[in-house]
Amino acid sequence: MTSLPMNRGRWRWALAICLGLSASLAHATTLRIASAFDPQTMDPHALALLYHSRVIAQVYESLVDRDEQFRLEPSLAMSWQAIDPTTWRFKLRAGVRFHDGTPFTAADAVFSLERAMAAPSQRAFQLKGVKAVRRVDDLTLQIELDAPDAVLPEKLFMLPMMSRAWCVAHGVERAQDFNGKQETYAVRHADGTGPFMLERYEPDVRTVLKRNPRWWGWGDPRSGNLDDVTLIAIRSDATRLAALVSGEVDLVLDPPVQDIERLKGEAAIKLMQTTDLGQQYLAFDQARDALDGSDATIDGKRRNPFKDLRVRRAVYQAIDVDLIARKVLRGQAVPTGAFLSPRVDGSPPELDQRLPFDPAKAKALLAQAGYPNGFSVTLDCVNVPWREAVCQAMTAMLAQVGIRTTLRSSPTNQFFPKLSGATASFMEFGWTPNPDAWASLNALFRSWDKSGLGTFNAGRYSNAQLDALIDAIRVEPDLARRRAMVGDALRIVAAELPVIPLYRRTLTWAMKRDVSAVQWPNDLAELRWVRVR
Repeated sequence: MTSLPMNRGRWRWALAICLGLSASLAHATTLRIASAFDPQTMDPHALALLYHSRVIAQVYESLVDRDEQFRLEPSLAMSWQAIDPTTWRFKLRAGVRFHDGTPFTAADAVFSLERAMAAPSQRAFQLKGVKAVRRVDDLTLQIELDAPDAVLPEKLFMLPMMSRAWCVAHGVERAQDFNGKQETYAVRHADGTGPFMLERYEPDVRTVLKRNPRWWGWGDPRSGNLDDVTLIAIRSDATRLAALVSGEVDLVLDPPVQDIERLKGEAAIKLMQTTDLGQQYLAFDQARDALDGSDATIDGKRRNPFKDLRVRRAVYQAIDVDLIARKVLRGQAVPTGAFLSPRVDGSPPELDQRLPFDPAKAKALLAQAGYPNGFSVTLDCVNVPWREAVCQAMTAMLAQVGIRTTLRSSPTNQFFPKLSGATASFMEFGWTPNPDAWASLNALFRSWDKSGLGTFNAGRYSNAQLDALIDAIRVEPDLARRRAMVGDALRIVAAELPVIPLYRRTLTWAMKRDVSAVQWPNDLAELRWVRVR
């Protein structure tokens, strides 16, 4: 089966008009990347989403980064140490400058971490327990904690550093309120220290980056040779793939699953593949007493059936994820029962086994819960083809057990506020963790509050026992004990089912043969390492 359009001339004309691509961009050190997703904003603290981070990480840097094997390594911080159980000191890299030429100092690091911790930043969940951030001198930063934290440096990955002077000059001392659709200077402009500078951002169209000639890291032998990068948002699978085959783009980060096998036979194209560190889930509203727009009732009273564990388990066992992985995703996914990848430190391998697909059991559970005739509900999904296709398959499977599901697909700028704002009744979403479990447990399963707890707890699930365990994990200094506690927390989640685990994708990048890159398991492309021959 092919996704290539029949009228090649027509899509080329449309692509040129909509994206403004031209032959003048195609030189030896230009890279043109296509993806179905747009970053949504250039404010580095406004969001904490994969498609946002893909671009932000090229422009802004964090105190720590990761190497080719995804192990933690220095970045803007050269070294760090705990000087007592609740105090860490970071020695900053000398000679680093922002894109506007001003020096990066500890004062900027203090400002950036405080900005990330303050509402409405969606990065605050990473920094729970930070009591104060202080400048010791221009190249020394001190972080003071309310309790010991043996893995604090892990939490500083993907926490971008900003220029305090630039933020003050442009009135963006606080992060953009993305859910509130706020427009600020930082939405379309940027001033980082990273290897690439933002030249232009056209929302839902393209982002243009230029090489930062002053970047401190170009002397590293791993460095690539890119001069400029254009990241193009192309939602259509057919158009995105056709652009690669024709040479209009050089790299596609999300080629259509139905075409991956065929692409292996394309002489001019090569594929890179790895298993996703993240995975997809279904989340349930567990805060409201009645589901919005649903006909779910018991004894004539409107109810929220998702508050009943039997209903959540019925949804789990009504969905044949093995069939979805084989047929809908063409073998480019692995079903999982885990709530965090087994590659996350402490995630129990035995949880990777799913509950059996069993529609009869699902129907029986619904009847036991008081819904023998099922109920209606709206499933929210982002309007990207492979995710829509999975959601469509799930709605058909749920209908077989009496859960009459209406699919509502939304663009990313509408969908993601529903996720962090917890305004949906039932939704499909993805999450990519760090190797340390705490930030994911805190973001997904901790009871929500405005301080940064439960930022992506999409159903506002709450369990006091789990909250206490997640909080204890944060401050546990013994790593073996910490791993055991992570396992305990994930077993509680498995018993309670606040979300349903679905599958982990095989991450596939399709590119021209003259492009070489490093593929991380979190689906981020580190442009600093990309080379074009």
